[in-house]
Amino acid sequence: MFDRDWFTWHELYDTPNSKLARRLAAVREQIAAALDDAPPGPLRAISLCAGQGRDLIGALAGHPRAADVHARLVELDERNVVAARAAAERAGLPGVEVIAGDAADATHYLPSVPADLVLLCGILGNLTLPGVARLVEHCTQLCGTGGSVVWTRHREVPDPVPWICDRFDENGFERAYLSEATVDHGVGRHRFLKDPQPLSPGTSLFRFVGHDRLINGAAPWWT
Repeated sequence: MFDRDWFTWHELYDTPNSKLARRLAAVREQIAAALDDAPPGPLRAISLCAGQGRDLIGALAGHPRAADVHARLVELDERNVVAARAAAERAGLPGVEVIAGDAADATHYLPSVPADLVLLCGILGNLTLPGVARLVEHCTQLCGTGGSVVWTRHREVPDPVPWICDRFDENGFERAYLSEATVDHGVGRHRFLKDPQPLSPGTSLFRFVGHDRLINGAAPWWT
């Protein structure tokens, strides 16, 4: 996981109209849409590899359902954890909890699942395709009935996004949104239609390979 500085990487979001800035806006829109579609009452959200929480915290700030949401963000880099906690405090979101730890360890999510909203943003591009398939399958343990998974994946050639959508379909999800293939980022939202499966403590949800190793051929994403 350590082939990139994930703290300074967040600076790319601050470049106006950059690919990451546009992707962040699209993710926030889908988080807001998921909250708008959710039933009345308390809502639970989890974010894996949450970084500085810019997607969820930014979407919750000013949203009418913000007070209903208890969110658990899990992030390994302590600097990002500090930044996310400060951002949640500035936004007046006491329901946002940021945990420092390995986001692949299912134990961190036990108090918050099944969740109404699961965020897999910036993860899938750092996994092999079998790893993506396993994580999507694990979403049946993380997501509650009617809940949403919001995810991202760059659309390089060959474009893996249709394949990822098929994996969600196979696991009982329906597509609620998918960004157009013509844009330079992939953002999807899938709604879970089945009953959630039990989540076992200590389960490893994914193995984060790292983008640099993927593109250098150490662990091809298609294997």
